[in-house]
Amino acid sequence: MLLLVGAISGTCFAQDGNTMKTFDPAFAHTVYFWFKNPDDSDGRARFESSLKKFLKNSKYAKTDFIGIPPKATRDVVDDSYTYSLIVTFDSAESQENYQNEEAHLLFIEECKDLWERVVVYDSFGL
Repeated sequence: MLLLVGAISGTCFAQDGNTMKTFDPAFAHTVYFWFKNPDDSDGRARFESSLKKFLKNSKYAKTDFIGIPPKATRDVVDDSYTYSLIVTFDSAESQENYQNEEAHLLFIEECKDLWERVVVYDSFGL
């Protein structure tokens, strides 16, 4: 079952030749979402649809990756979150602009009732 979920999620979220973008190592924005009800399939569908719409319409996001946790097999792996999102930007300023763009604010408004916790890790590339 886990293999099937992984295959489906990889197919749904993977970039293909028409949408492939070059990873921008300047600035990475990594977000983890913990849902109030992670087993709610309607909520998950709404979140995925809204998130994909937002990323498609973002003027600042260079590349993106939407993920779900695999079952952890090592103590150092945290599989407690519901979704992860990694977005890259060409600068910290672009990431700041992304925070206030209409597409991002609409996504938050459409989905904020689904999550109970959000943690963000931002990184500059070396």
